[in-house]
Amino acid sequence: MNRYLALDVLRGLTVALMIVVNTPGDWNAIYAPFRHSDWHGCTPTDLVFPTFLFVVGNALSFGMGKLRQLSHTAFLIKVGKRSLLIFLIGLLLNAFPFISYVDGQYVWKDLLATRLWGVLQRIAVCYGVAALLLRYVSPKGVIAVTALLLFGYWWLLWQFGDYTLEGNVIGRIDRLYLPEANIYRHYHFPFDPLGLLSTLPAIVNVIAGYWSGRYLQQKGALLLMGGCGLLLVVTGAAWGTIFPINKALWTSSYVVYCTGYDLLLLALLAWITGPRGLKRWTYFFEAFGKNPLFIYIVAWVVVVLLGLFRWKGPLYKYVFTSWLPPEMASLAFAVLYMLVMWVIVWRMDKKGLYVKV
Repeated sequence: MNRYLALDVLRGLTVALMIVVNTPGDWNAIYAPFRHSDWHGCTPTDLVFPTFLFVVGNALSFGMGKLRQLSHTAFLIKVGKRSLLIFLIGLLLNAFPFISYVDGQYVWKDLLATRLWGVLQRIAVCYGVAALLLRYVSPKGVIAVTALLLFGYWWLLWQFGDYTLEGNVIGRIDRLYLPEANIYRHYHFPFDPLGLLSTLPAIVNVIAGYWSGRYLQQKGALLLMGGCGLLLVVTGAAWGTIFPINKALWTSSYVVYCTGYDLLLLALLAWITGPRGLKRWTYFFEAFGKNPLFIYIVAWVVVVLLGLFRWKGPLYKYVFTSWLPPEMASLAFAVLYMLVMWVIVWRMDKKGLYVKV
């Protein structure tokens, strides 16, 4: 059970960090560790989303037994419906709240200009493909597919472009089938860091999470897990000297590097909650981990509404910036917002309410 507890804590910790990094008080006042890398490189914030995919794989390690017992048709319907639902929720979040505040008045958004890709869309595709591979391909075959995804992706980026914003093949492919209006608007150039091609190596994050979860449940040799994690961190860093670690491109070196840190953290949590027996602190993160996708969606919706109806600005100004320096005020808002979200999942847990997608 202690080994399972480490997986629950990792899931909840990841959700809590996602909320913190996604909801600063001021996007222009953020401490360096809570910023994404401008391009190449990896900050602590850049580790959060691949870890979320990793814990999706952890969860799959618990549910795959039941999925394997289903008929082929029932399995495909169940996995397909779940993937499609998560993808559609992601699309709705991209379009939400369907109106904008422009020149002092609220106007309807052009829904045809909604971004196609996003966090939940990537989770949906990676979960669906990983589930299919783990059901229908042998373990050795999955290892071969994993290697193909990582090295094949490297070859594609090297062969058909470069590792710059303007010259990478990822954006070029997205621009072939998407109008510019449906592509992420952040860079000075139309490019979606969560586009179609870069989803391929992200599938490996889910597969790695699945095998890690299985290993922890069945064997749990923490020193070996930690050693593998350290080896992957070093390997990813070394690979990054020729294939840069880059979240926006989701490079293969980035996948290996982040997976290494995930294994180190999981081994540490399993040691703390297992051999060390320190478990009193874990409930805070367990509560988040019991309704992960639900609270992620709620956190997104609420903060968007705060901004839309001009409530966030005054709240942030009078409660935080009036007595704290900019970066500290921004972080304090994010932490307080995360704690408000925790109250929601705490109350849900006390009432036995768990929303599963």
